[in-house]
Amino acid sequence: MQTLFEYVPLILFFVIYKFYDIYTATIALIVGAALHILYFFATKQKVPTKNWIIFGLIAGFGGLTIFLKDDTFLKWKVTIVNLFFAMGLVVSQYVFKKNLIKQLMGEALELPDNIWNKLNLSWVGFFTFCGLLNVYIAFNFSQEVWVNFKVFGLMGMTFVFAISSIMALYKYFPQEDEDQASSPENKE
Repeated sequence: MQTLFEYVPLILFFVIYKFYDIYTATIALIVGAALHILYFFATKQKVPTKNWIIFGLIAGFGGLTIFLKDDTFLKWKVTIVNLFFAMGLVVSQYVFKKNLIKQLMGEALELPDNIWNKLNLSWVGFFTFCGLLNVYIAFNFSQEVWVNFKVFGLMGMTFVFAISSIMALYKYFPQEDEDQASSPENKE
């Protein structure tokens, strides 16, 4: 549920953009992101660092977009967020010797360290690709194409990549023992 709630500001941005303009939509994005932060306070939860950083980037680049009436800042925010995630994964793995993907999923799945490292690097590659693709689309296509890409393209790509990652790891999922599954006690 929390993950779905994270997309509310983005959906709000898209809907407002379709009825008004990029600047009004940017205001809605900032307000939506602020409400997301307030949600943590209202539910007496600690605001994750990731959410603070994303809110700061949205408020900063969104504010510049509105103040200077230039959507370039908002377009760069998407690339910076993706590259921030890529760098965070690289630095945590190679500098701090902590695999963030393993820390997120380690309780649910047991994998050899080299597989965790490959998974981590695949997400680094994915975030880097998304950041670079955003720059290409933002500055080579219309604003409307970029908004559609930002809302649906990146979300869809992330969903497909996450599912692909899970499917690639399927052979490492705990398998139910066939003898146990076919025993008479389990058929009741």
